Amino acid sequence: MKKKIKKHPIMPDPVYNNITVAKFINQIMRRGKKTIARK
Repeated sequence: MKKKIKKHPIMPDPVYNNITVAKFINQIMRRGKKTIARK
């Protein structure tokens, strides 16, 4: 039986200090370049 995956907590966005914005950036992030997605 496989172990359950633990979800890591999502850190809030450093600019707006908002978790919803951080989730949105993670969705539009391309090739792991989060700093480019934030612009």
